[in-house]
Formats: sequence, structure tokens, C-alpha cells
Amino acid sequence: MRKSFILAALVLMSAGCFAQKANLKKAKNYAMQETPDFAAARAAIAEAMENEETKNMAETYYIAGLIGYQEVTTENYNQMMGKGSDQAKAGRAVEESYGYWLKADEIAMIPTLDKKGREVVDQKTRNNIVKKMTEYYKNQELVKYGIYLNEQRDFVGAYSAFKKHIDIPELAMMQNEKQQKEMPRDTTYEQYKYYAAIFAVQAEMHEEAIDLLEQMKNGEYEAISVNQFLYQEYVAVKDTAKFVETLQNAIARFPQEPWFLQNLINYYIFSGQEQTAIDYLAQAIEREPNVAQYHLIKGNLDENQGHYEDALKDFDNALAIDGTLADAMAGKGRVWYNQAVKLNEAAAMITDNKEYKKALDEMNEVFRKSLPYFEKAHEMAPEERSYMQTLKGLYYRFGMDDKYNKISEELNNL
Repeated sequence: MRKSFILAALVLMSAGCFAQKANLKKAKNYAMQETPDFAAARAAIAEAMENEETKNMAETYYIAGLIGYQEVTTENYNQMMGKGSDQAKAGRAVEESYGYWLKADEIAMIPTLDKKGREVVDQKTRNNIVKKMTEYYKNQELVKYGIYLNEQRDFVGAYSAFKKHIDIPELAMMQNEKQQKEMPRDTTYEQYKYYAAIFAVQAEMHEEAIDLLEQMKNGEYEAISVNQFLYQEYVAVKDTAKFVETLQNAIARFPQEPWFLQNLINYYIFSGQEQTAIDYLAQAIEREPNVAQYHLIKGNLDENQGHYEDALKDFDNALAIDGTLADAMAGKGRVWYNQAVKLNEAAAMITDNKEYKKALDEMNEVFRKSLPYFEKAHEMAPEERSYMQTLKGLYYRFGMDDKYNKISEELNNL
């Protein structure tokens, strides 16, 4: 009698377990049938996730992910057959299954005892997940969704989708030679990492953007742009030490790119460290004497300091290296022009008419020295408005009506 009772209890327990596992079977069948019922599949799997018998099973979350996978497959088929597809629905299904499969893998890695008392993991489920994740990666399902979200200006979502894609090769389940060969860190991979970083920048997710940009800063893909964005992100979070370090490293790596040096010098100038700015620029010129932009920047800096003779030499050095550098030619004109402006200010304080006239003549002579340089700069860069505005003022000052009318017409036609 007692034996029959025990057997009956075991039968009841088995039936209860089977009943709960039936939800897993139903969920899978609803998703895999010829005309899938994804709502019913999700309802069935939701019940399995709440039940004590099945909520901690790797199989439960694998099937939950399989529902989303089948929905993606259906949407892709509809698109291929010209039936129209829902990108948002497909994308949400991709991310849904991605999350469930990570959970399934986490549970599958928890050791259990087999019939012989040995600790084992659920390698079968893991292998199934790896296969599906690899398929997602090769088909770029998350990339497709990220592009869609970017078009909707959902930069947070676009970042999330691209980040999930580039994370797939880094997942623990993918760390074997076969899987790694199927997902090389090639140019396309770096491109997607770059896009993820840009989406993070646009979303003002500074920590996430910095993390990705730091990974890429020493690479070759969009290297200049990566370092520029990294500098700007450190500025955004007010990390002075890191943005200075970023600029210094970029200057050493990209000596032909003046943007980094200009920003570093601007920082030193506006933080009251003008001599540091000059010293840093001198070091840069010593290291790379044939970079015209360095001499141009030094000319601008010497001009700001009132070192006019040094500024003229700097601009000449820049033009000797690059004779097409209109900014250097205009810089020479600006040196004389600004000195004339100061003479004009001083003349306004003179009360003696004779001395005043003499001061005006001297001032106009200096203004005249600036004229040919601005004319040459205008020839070199005919659409630069600032050069044209200065020329217009000089032509008016000296009564050069024909040239004044011509430059005025050019300005109006811009």
C-alpha cells in the first residue's frame, strides 16, 4: 500500500512537471508553425517564466529568444517576397531574443550534477545560442535596426543596437577558435564601433562614447575624427587632464593636422598659460619644421602678443613652405592693418593740428602697407568674405572707387 502511494505521488509530480514543460512546447510550436502566432507563443513562455519548475531553466529562455528569432525570420521573408516588413517589429524582436539568449547562457553555465555525480553545464543549449547569435552577427540584424533607429533620431536606441552587435564577438560563449574566425575584427567591425560611438556622442552618453573612442584612438579607422570626438567628449565632462592628454597624443601622431595644436594652444592661452602655448608651439616647429600650419599659428600668436616682426617672419616661413596659404598672406596684411588702427587711436588724442596731420599721414602709410597683402590673399581665396570686407574698407579709405565698386559687387554676389 505504501509503495503504491509513493508511485502515485511520483506520477503526480511527473505530471505536474510535464504540464509546466508543456508551456515550453506550446510556445515553441506557436512560433514555429507555418503561420506563427507570436502573441500566443509569448503568452505561453511568460507562464513558463513565472512557474517555479521552469523559470530557472536555460531552455525556457532559449525558447523565449527563439520566438523573437522566428519573428525576425518572418519579417525578413516578407521583405524578400515583396510583402512589406515592419523594421521596428523586427528590430525589437532581435533585441528581445538577444537579451533572452544572454540569460539562457548564464543559466546554462551554472553547473549541475549528471547521473554519475559529475558537474556539467548545459552545452547543448549554449551551442544552439551560439549558432543563432552567429547568424544575427553575419546577417547584421542589429545593425539594420540601429540604422532604422538612427533614421528616427533615436540615438540612444541606435547606440544600443550597434553596441550589441559589436559585443557579440566578445561574448564568453563565442571565445573559441571556430567562432572567432567567423567574426574577424576587420574594417567593417571598426566602422560599426565608430558608428556606435557617434550615436553615443549624439545621445550625450559621454561615458559610453569615451569608452568606445578610447578603444579606437590608436587604431587606423577614422583616426583623426576619433581623436577629435574623444577630445570633445572629455571637454563635455570637464576632464581637463584627459582632454589635454588627448590633444598632446594626437599632435604627436598627426603633426600635419593643425586642429589639435590649435585647440591645445587655445586652452593654454585662455587658461592664462600663454608662455606654455608659445613654448609648445616652438617644440612642435622644432620637431616638424616643414609644417606650414605651425608657422601660421605661431604668426597669429606672436601677432596677438604684439610681436609684429616675429609674426611677419612666421607668416613668411609659412608661405615659403606653402605658397598657397592665403591665411598667412592675410596675416601679413593684418599685422600692418592692426598697427595702423593703433596709430589711428593714438592720433585721436593729438590736439596740435600739425602733429595730428603728420600722425594721419603716418597711419595711412601703414594702412597702405597692408593693402597688397590683402589683395594677394583675395586672389588666393577669392570667396573669403573677411578679406573682401577689409579690402572694401581700404579702397574706400584711399578713394579707389573702381576697385571699391568691384569688391562691393563681389560681396553682393556671394
